[in-house]
Amino acid sequence: MHVPDGFLDAPTSVATGVVAAAGVGVALRKARAELDDRTAPMAGLVAAFVFAGQMINFPVGAGTSGHLLGGALAAVLVGPWTGALCISVVLLVQSLFMADGGLTALGTNITLMGLVGVFVGYGAFRLALAVLPRKLGSVPLAAALGAFVSVPAAATVFSVLFAIGGTADIATGKVFAAMVGWHLVIGLGEAVITGLVVSAVVASRPDLVHGARGLAGRRPLLAGEVVA
Repeated sequence: MHVPDGFLDAPTSVATGVVAAAGVGVALRKARAELDDRTAPMAGLVAAFVFAGQMINFPVGAGTSGHLLGGALAAVLVGPWTGALCISVVLLVQSLFMADGGLTALGTNITLMGLVGVFVGYGAFRLALAVLPRKLGSVPLAAALGAFVSVPAAATVFSVLFAIGGTADIATGKVFAAMVGWHLVIGLGEAVITGLVVSAVVASRPDLVHGARGLAGRRPLLAGEVVA
């Protein structure tokens, strides 16, 4: 999903840079309402997990591979605004130190993965949670559904951007079919990873999961444990 330098023309890259900067700016203000002393460390853990997860590619056929986007996962665990910041930081570090995506494409990648991936994924998560039974066990399933939807959504937005300002001599229809088709498959992997991670956190500390608020109280005390 990382868009390399030069794949979109300068006006399109500048436009996505403006969108990304505006989105990150709003997220910086809104994230304050999502974080407290207990949940703030979770944001760092989420960013680290997504960074590591994006380093692992899994084959999807025909020589194509995919990796974790992490938008829906971050949004469910720490909230959509904080999640957008987590993904943006990961993408910034990757572009600066790993040449993954490139600086001129940073705005595009933040728009696709840090904004579209996060907010489409979180919106799908909230819709799924609204129709599923109102219990903790529904959170991982809703998160998996949100993750699945977020991946082809980001691929679709990329296809639109390519139609507007793509520099490669490839038919727009072929780009759309390839991107959305393969990312539907990649979305299945994203859904599995997201569901498993959210399930593990919900099982141990549901009070730290943003998407489980209203469904969970504090974790029951274990034998010998005291309240801080």
